[in-house]
Amino acid sequence: MKKLSLLSFIFILFGKIIFATLWAPSIISDNMVLQQSSESTIWGWTTKPNETIKVTGSWNNDTITTLAFQGSWSLQLPTPEAGGPFQISILGHENIILKNIMIGEVWICSGQSNMEWTPTAGLDNAKEEIQNAKYPKIRFFFIPKHKSDTPQDDTPGYWAECTPESIKYFSSVGYFFGRDLHKKLDVPIGLIYSNWGGTAVEVWIKKQLIEQDPELNKAAKLVQEKVYAWWPSNPGEAYNAMIHPITKFNIAGVIWYQGESNTANALSYYQSFPLLIKSWREEWKKDFPFYYVQIAPFDYKGNNVNAAIVRDAQLKTLDVPNTGMAVINDIGDLKNIHPKNKLDVGHRLALWALAKTYGVKDLVFSGPIYESMEIKNKKAIIHFKYAEQGLLKKGKKLIDFYVAGEDKVFHPAEAIISGVTVEVSSKKVQTPVAVRFAFTDIAQPNLFNKAGLPASAFKTDDWKIEQ
Repeated sequence: MKKLSLLSFIFILFGKIIFATLWAPSIISDNMVLQQSSESTIWGWTTKPNETIKVTGSWNNDTITTLAFQGSWSLQLPTPEAGGPFQISILGHENIILKNIMIGEVWICSGQSNMEWTPTAGLDNAKEEIQNAKYPKIRFFFIPKHKSDTPQDDTPGYWAECTPESIKYFSSVGYFFGRDLHKKLDVPIGLIYSNWGGTAVEVWIKKQLIEQDPELNKAAKLVQEKVYAWWPSNPGEAYNAMIHPITKFNIAGVIWYQGESNTANALSYYQSFPLLIKSWREEWKKDFPFYYVQIAPFDYKGNNVNAAIVRDAQLKTLDVPNTGMAVINDIGDLKNIHPKNKLDVGHRLALWALAKTYGVKDLVFSGPIYESMEIKNKKAIIHFKYAEQGLLKKGKKLIDFYVAGEDKVFHPAEAIISGVTVEVSSKKVQTPVAVRFAFTDIAQPNLFNKAGLPASAFKTDDWKIEQ
């Protein structure tokens, strides 16, 4: 399989429109995966404005009928439990037969370059992983990079089976996530690839949602100043072209890896990232699970807390229902913003999905997350979620803990594990008021739970941070 250029995609798309008089969007095509046990929307267009359209799935041969309105048609096709391959027929004045269709679990894999990153771009053990990527029940939908000022009805794109050839052009993180789900659940997995390296969160959010908020609109301009003219830099440009066209397609959920580009306007990420999740769910009319990666430590030079602010915003976003965060501060690379260990990233995202979406029992799916602090005997006692079985350190002593008193001056602290808590103190702080952990761009802390998953960076204070 050759990697098609954007020009080729556009030719295929518009060739379909020119030569066909009954057609469906690119995502409704051969090799696709439909969400199991659901109402999956099948839609498209016709040159006959009021045409009767009939759609039949070979799993039960039941026919669903709809009437086109002004050239557009749409219907809900009930899908069975996971299985396949099947066929779907779309009958109007022409007949479309979609082949090799699987029914399973469908996930969007989106974000900037670390989600986009393919095995050929840089991956630990890449040669072996590529050779072993033979999973015909895992399917990839490739959306090429393109932008638009207005929401689009369709996008160039194609479905492909997971093979050693197709995996070369797919997200490593998405692949490892999907492979874990496929192996554990034993169902087909559909993975939708919609990414653009270097993009800020604002370009993935509807334009009007950014522009109607003065603070977000101001923050968006800080990012716009830092990218090339051909790059999506205006609010909504990537959303319009690469997300909006697939919002009718039923999905199980979203995995997301993005945030590095928002170190330019980090403080706004507390608002913009939850807005992205909320707005996408509104477009799909579904409160699907949204699992994301907390950005890795990296030496951005200059200001040394902007990435820490983004991580904290990502941590706070766990307050949004049905979300989960994969922490990767133990597998970053301070000299490479694209760390090559993508297997553990995908695996940690999959732990959230398996435990919280699919109900797999006795699975530790998160590292320690800050829960509360109490002050005892000049020490700050830190309590965590997801540490029920205990905490551990990798190294001689815990690092990257800081403590401050009422003067708001943070000092390096001594930190000791005590069962399921950490005791934090400093001789320079007689009465602790606040604790920060791993709150710098380059922090590579060493606190884990007994399952070997790393603790998220955190701060207990709400003091103003200058960006």
